[in-house]
Amino acid sequence: MLRQLAPPPVHPPTLAGVTYRPLQAAPREEPLLPPPRVLSSEATSAVVLLCADPGTVREILLAAEELNMVGSGEYVFFNVELFNSSDDVTQPWLVPGEPPERNERARRAYEALLTVTAATPHSDAYRSFSQQVKEVARADYNYTFGSETISTFVTAFYDAVLLYAIALNETLFYGGSEMDGQAVVRRMWNRTFAGIAGNVSIDENGDRITEYVLKDLNPVTQQFETVVHYSRGVLHHIRHRSIHWPGGRTEPPLDTPQCAYDGSLCPDLSLPDYAVLSIILSSAVIILAVASVVTYRRYRLEAEIASMTWRVQWHDLLLLSHGRTRGSLTSFGKRRGSQATISDDDFSIGDGNKQMYVQTAIYRGSKVALKEINKKVELNRALLLELKRMKDLHHDHLVRFLGACVDPPNCYLLTEYCPKGSLQDILENEQIQLDWMFRYSLMHDIVKGMSYLHASDIRSHGNLKSSNCVVDSRFVLKITDFGLHCLRGGVGDESDDQDSYAYWRRLLWTAPELLRMPHRPPEGSQKGDVYSFAIIVHEIITRQGPFFVADKHYTPREIVQRVRAGDRPSFRPSLEGGAGGGAGGADGGGQAQLQLQRLLRQCWAEEPQERPDFSSLKGAIRRLNKENESGNILDNLLSRMEQYANNLEALVEERTSDYLEEKRKCEELLYQLLPKSVASQLIMGQAVIAETYDSVTIYFSDIVGFTALSAESTPMQVVDLLNDLYSCFDSIIENFDVYKVETIGDAYMVVSGLPVRNGTLHAREVARMALALLQAVRGFTIRHRPHDQLKLRIGIHTGPCVAGVVGHKMPRYCLFGDTVNTASRMESNGLPLKIHVSSDTKKLLDTFGFFHLEERGEIELKGKGVMRTFWLLGEVPAAANGPIKRIQSGSFKTRGERL
Repeated sequence: MLRQLAPPPVHPPTLAGVTYRPLQAAPREEPLLPPPRVLSSEATSAVVLLCADPGTVREILLAAEELNMVGSGEYVFFNVELFNSSDDVTQPWLVPGEPPERNERARRAYEALLTVTAATPHSDAYRSFSQQVKEVARADYNYTFGSETISTFVTAFYDAVLLYAIALNETLFYGGSEMDGQAVVRRMWNRTFAGIAGNVSIDENGDRITEYVLKDLNPVTQQFETVVHYSRGVLHHIRHRSIHWPGGRTEPPLDTPQCAYDGSLCPDLSLPDYAVLSIILSSAVIILAVASVVTYRRYRLEAEIASMTWRVQWHDLLLLSHGRTRGSLTSFGKRRGSQATISDDDFSIGDGNKQMYVQTAIYRGSKVALKEINKKVELNRALLLELKRMKDLHHDHLVRFLGACVDPPNCYLLTEYCPKGSLQDILENEQIQLDWMFRYSLMHDIVKGMSYLHASDIRSHGNLKSSNCVVDSRFVLKITDFGLHCLRGGVGDESDDQDSYAYWRRLLWTAPELLRMPHRPPEGSQKGDVYSFAIIVHEIITRQGPFFVADKHYTPREIVQRVRAGDRPSFRPSLEGGAGGGAGGADGGGQAQLQLQRLLRQCWAEEPQERPDFSSLKGAIRRLNKENESGNILDNLLSRMEQYANNLEALVEERTSDYLEEKRKCEELLYQLLPKSVASQLIMGQAVIAETYDSVTIYFSDIVGFTALSAESTPMQVVDLLNDLYSCFDSIIENFDVYKVETIGDAYMVVSGLPVRNGTLHAREVARMALALLQAVRGFTIRHRPHDQLKLRIGIHTGPCVAGVVGHKMPRYCLFGDTVNTASRMESNGLPLKIHVSSDTKKLLDTFGFFHLEERGEIELKGKGVMRTFWLLGEVPAAANGPIKRIQSGSFKTRGERL
């Protein structure tokens, strides 16, 4: 119901034939308007009802503005609009050709006008019908409608004809006559049918039940907006919209003036002299007390600013490094042998390829995060005051500002260190499973922190994004990088490379109204922070990164430009799909999904006034989290901790398995380069000492004519030849108790009897290996010269030697002594496809009794003099039932093993 409002003590004019006056209005000698027509003695009211064409309404409001009936805020005008229009951007106060001053007066007058009109449907059928009517009007009557859709007053005629047709058909169906008007009309009452603008309802009295809306002029957007919707006797207030009362009021004018219409209810405020004197003295005392308190507080504030409790000296910081130590195998073994500890930075919850590490230091026994200041620091009063406010800011969901070091060249900001990384790191790590209660908890932490920040002296963040939301060791989300924008540098500085990918990606969280500013403030705005919060919530839902669009891949530059352009409908991230399964997911529920999507649309609305504040968002997120809780909060907390512990156990087990697998591969590679016993000593950090062996057997071989063969072949062919040959040799020697020392070109060196001693078996092992290699060479085929036969020359000698590891970088296990030189001479003085054996080796082979040797005689060896040597021809048939049995094609069997 409309309330009767009190008029100000001004004689009202006559408006549209309606006259009203105050109860005791003094007569005017020169009235502004002709004598009014008095309707009744009760016509005095502060509410004016208008029902006229737009031009007349404008003139009435101009007259009211001239009489100060608009600016005072004591009068309210209601315009009943019969022919409604869907064009909300119409500016009825603007008349082309009139002076701008008059149009501006009319605009101010329209701020006191509330319009009551029929609700305009938004269905496709209504728009299609409007288009057809406009086409008929333009084609048959040469009339053009101005708005997008026609008035519902026109559709009423269509619905009336449709209602009559329905009632007539029913009357005829039940045997009635079209001439019986009463029967037809009775079938129109108390029924509902689908009209062109929606459902049409007729009550039992034959009246149509119509929906109405109340529109008010928004002084910011300069558009009429719907603030109240009336349907079936119920008023529905539009969320986040309120009536803008004239005169700067925040609530409707009073029904009755405080002093009544005639001033009779105002009390006598006159005071005696002694009371006036007492008031003056009391006021003076109060003023002095307030002045003293203000002066003291100001003095204390200046003292705190001058004390600079936030200042940190550089020598008080102990810098920490995230570097990884690298060194030789020996140093690696020493570190492993000394049981070197691994810091918590070596294993992080974030992916090592994605997580961004912040520089850290130790300050007063605690680990802190450092952010370098790349600007020149000028300690003026404004900066000192902001530093003090940052130091005094404490909240559970804000990263604590610990201080700043402003001693050039070491200028850093010190903040609380959160070891779990940023929210962006957690969302991008697919190994971390986030249930919906945990996601709502993250959202709630952001809302609580931002709500406190907006109520503090900082006022706004200006650079809110997922990388500026960090998680501490207790998995509490905290907001960082707020305040001190003159030291940090804002988003999108002019010094940034505006063609880089990083520049445009940093703008994905920026609100559209800030993007359109040529020089946007670094502190942003509170409504802009709400928009950034919506983008972060979308990241939490989808886990697809900021501004995920399902239908097409856009670059950050394309996204920012489309958001800045203000497309209709607004270009925003997709609310469907994503890794998170959409809002609500399996645990969120369909209702929670719809509520969260509705909340996101409100937060990233194009108009900043339509976005909620963080105080209201706090309750909305709390309700969503409450709907997804099962049981009491302690059970949920324990379940969440158990889930996280299981997740960490699986993660540690997987990382440990990967580490052990890589360790096994490294050890296998090391065992191929060095003897296993020697490599094990190096891994354990033990020093490998050179050792003397009394008796070992050394094998040397090379290819006769290899130099000429290499000259006639390409380098790649030579490499392929040696690779094929030595791969064949390596597969054979694995079946014998021998160790391959090295290969140099076509030379192949093998030893048996070290580093693990095997008595006198080393001669037997090398002899059998040499016979197997010689047989394999006879069947070996050269790829690029298949008709040529490789001529392998082999020499074997037995004797003492010294073996040890030489070098730390690429260490080698080398043999030293006269036995090595003699074995080399045996090979160089041998013959192709022959095994040349010294007399010392022959003595050991004779002890086995199944090797067939033939004496070569005495030969001159360089540096050795005359030596008696032998040819190893094979094994006697008596050894066929022994450990080795000769088979075809150069292959052979050992007991329980086949090559």
